[in-house]
Amino acid sequence: MKFDPNLDEVHLLDGSDGLPKSCHRFERRDVHAVQAAMACRRPLLVRGEPGIGKSQLARAAASVMKVPFLHYTMTAESECRDLLYSFDAVERLAQAQVLSRVGEAASWRQDLATERFVLPGVLWWALNWTSATAQCKAFFGDDEKRAQSQVPLTPKDWRPAQGAVLLIDEIDKADGDVPNALLESLGSFSFAVPEAATRVGLAEGCPAPLVVITTNEERELPRAFLRRCLVLQMEFDRKLMLDRGKDHFGDAIDPDVYVAAADQLEKDRGEAPRFGPVTPGLAEYLDLLRILEQRKGKEAQLERLGQVRDFVGAKNPKQHRRDQVSGA
Repeated sequence: MKFDPNLDEVHLLDGSDGLPKSCHRFERRDVHAVQAAMACRRPLLVRGEPGIGKSQLARAAASVMKVPFLHYTMTAESECRDLLYSFDAVERLAQAQVLSRVGEAASWRQDLATERFVLPGVLWWALNWTSATAQCKAFFGDDEKRAQSQVPLTPKDWRPAQGAVLLIDEIDKADGDVPNALLESLGSFSFAVPEAATRVGLAEGCPAPLVVITTNEERELPRAFLRRCLVLQMEFDRKLMLDRGKDHFGDAIDPDVYVAAADQLEKDRGEAPRFGPVTPGLAEYLDLLRILEQRKGKEAQLERLGQVRDFVGAKNPKQHRRDQVSGA
């Protein structure tokens, strides 16, 4: 896979990957980090506050390279195996009960074979698209429509030999054992599937997937895991905020309103630590501009800014202001 985006271009994410439409401008440092991760075949751990664009970096990279964007968002209940595959023990039990009533014991071994109840996860698809497709068909049997619905979206004319991008989002939300459990699979690009008596590995002739992992720093990550990742720290600053706003909304927002909204957001950020743990960032700035975009003209947009500011940037208890926003 080759990754060399135009830094002067705003890359449109058109929603063909099944996610909302958006746009992304690559920073030079972000590009170098992605290129380095691809070169040494290591996961890229992206740090930064919520809403700064960590997840979108992976999505935009997949769009530029015209490869599938596979993603999994961690929760407190997530386990390592959730990224590899799932085993439907409940369905197997249900079919066993049906077959026991039919009484055709000779067919049980084939119909209840454990490999028929294994469904590929995102890492399986990222490593070996062909075997994941075959396993998906085995799982659903004659139901081709359901099997096809489980196949991830792919760009037009894409082939498995072109690779893929895998995003593991918010890994700090998972139990502390999960990152270390992923080390072997991400390091060797392979994993065992005992229920199917097989081992999934990187398909011959296919590049290693670009694996991007994000963290909001809600939990400290294991040192062994950090040593096996390249780390990109994404920083929030005023220039980033203004540039991203203009990339998204262009002339729909008056230039002075961009500045006034940025001033308001920076004030919210400065006040936030006194009231609670939630600090507004880039996502809140874009939300604010999305509201202001509905009004035409500087004065109308500034008036609207004064009406809605408390609902966008002040997310901690008692963090509200009653002063007036001055027009620039």
